[in-house]
Amino acid sequence: MKKMTPVLLEVTGNALLSIAEQMGVMLTKTGYSTNIKERKDLSVGIFTSKGKLLALAQHIPIHFSSLFSAVEGVLKKWDISEIYEGDVFIANDPYSGGGSHLPDLVLVKPVFYEDELVAFVVNIGHHADRSRRGPTIFDEGLRIPIVKLYEKSQLVKDIYDLILLNYQLKEERVGDLRAQQITNQFGEKKVIELCDKLGLETYNNFCEEWLKYGERKAKTAISMLPDGEYEFEDYMDSDGCGNVDIPIKVKVIIKGDKICFDFTGSSRQVEGPYNCVKCALLATVYYSVKALIDHTIPANSGYFDSIEVNAPEGTIVNAVEPAPTFDRETTSQRIADVIFGAFSKIDPKKVIAAGNGSVSFFSFSGFNRRINKPYVYVETIGGGSGARYNKDGLDAVQVHMTNSSNLPVEALEMEYPLRVEKYELCEDSGGAGKYRGGLGINRTIRILGDSQDTTLIAATERIKRKPWGLCEGMSGATAELNIIRNGEKINEEGKVRNFKLEEGDIVELKTAGAGGYGNPLERGREHVMNDFREGKVTKEHLKDYGFEI
Repeated sequence: MKKMTPVLLEVTGNALLSIAEQMGVMLTKTGYSTNIKERKDLSVGIFTSKGKLLALAQHIPIHFSSLFSAVEGVLKKWDISEIYEGDVFIANDPYSGGGSHLPDLVLVKPVFYEDELVAFVVNIGHHADRSRRGPTIFDEGLRIPIVKLYEKSQLVKDIYDLILLNYQLKEERVGDLRAQQITNQFGEKKVIELCDKLGLETYNNFCEEWLKYGERKAKTAISMLPDGEYEFEDYMDSDGCGNVDIPIKVKVIIKGDKICFDFTGSSRQVEGPYNCVKCALLATVYYSVKALIDHTIPANSGYFDSIEVNAPEGTIVNAVEPAPTFDRETTSQRIADVIFGAFSKIDPKKVIAAGNGSVSFFSFSGFNRRINKPYVYVETIGGGSGARYNKDGLDAVQVHMTNSSNLPVEALEMEYPLRVEKYELCEDSGGAGKYRGGLGINRTIRILGDSQDTTLIAATERIKRKPWGLCEGMSGATAELNIIRNGEKINEEGKVRNFKLEEGDIVELKTAGAGGYGNPLERGREHVMNDFREGKVTKEHLKDYGFEI
């Protein structure tokens, strides 16, 4: 066995991370749907044989909830002696283990070396096919508990047929599932190659030491924070079902090298699809802590085990069956906001002001007469990112728990019977401050004649409550969701379900900007004028900076 020196530990850790990143590239390059091949709505991870995370590629933070939930579920349901080389497990269910909402299909593949189970390679892809909403999880689509899709390399055809029967875009689902399958096969091959280089004993020793290193590094960073209790509260606009001003509250308790996040006081679970199951909450906490205290901490289970989370069951942050969870990612964004808000009371220089605070999205589905097939187009739209103590916020980006790419206009119009009327920055949507908040996005789409029986589902947040600023920085602008028919707005709600669209209708989604940082009067005249010349602020907004032109 090779001695596990700090150099060998770091090199091996980065080797595993490189394998995970390569898996992500492979899934992107081989994916069939635009949602995977263009928007990269996917994530991958590598786990130990005991279900501990070793490496997580930098894709979409909220997906980690589904990755570790699936591996944990496999190990609960099957004894090690019942897991074979060539097995592949599939799942998506938030309540039986394997997901945090139903569109995300997780594939788990065990890796064997010298007849010993040494790892699990896992990936997740968002299958943009079903767009149902309802008052319970039973109304949101097919629930797949953790089952074997392949056993000893043989397809379990009954399971496969049952899954495909419940999707309308079967060709897409087959293509994406095959991409997920070969991605895990690639990861399996690379982990085996790593074991060949290190030897099995050294590899197992690495796994142990890597987790200990993650825990030590996290506890060291936590111990440098001042002891105390720090609270913050924010509100979601609504759940789309009549419940408004939904509170999400956190108390961060720091003592020595221990940190606890207590979400007591948050709303009860809601009728709308905005409930987070526990694994989604944990993923949000783990992301936030890493971003706030030390981004060099390895994203492994040793780090995660150093954090305590308390969330009462039956709340919007720790929902129980049968609460719907389809849009849980928007709630996770607000959870991140309150965690960042609490940390601003420790040291505002370590925190950005509130960003757009939502996973704003729309989903168009119908029948495409151009190709005589049904279609489903889903896209999440970015917005402003909060200003920092020394820099402006970023314009038109995804923040916190989502990291998907945009769908290029050319790809959208080629694939779907839709036309992009506008794709631009929302002028003046960033909050004023010494450093300005980022700008939101206006994505406007027209329904073309080739689209038949078109149905819209769409949602955004921060329509009522502006993204907050820090240290006298001003709030960013709010979001808008408009449906325009014959030049008139016929719906201006922030959340729309199963709305029937007609040819020529226009759907306009304007995402929120972000909060500013510092007193606006401290922003130099030259910077303000540059903002004005670049169209980032209007004449009216110049008053926020204390002068006019």
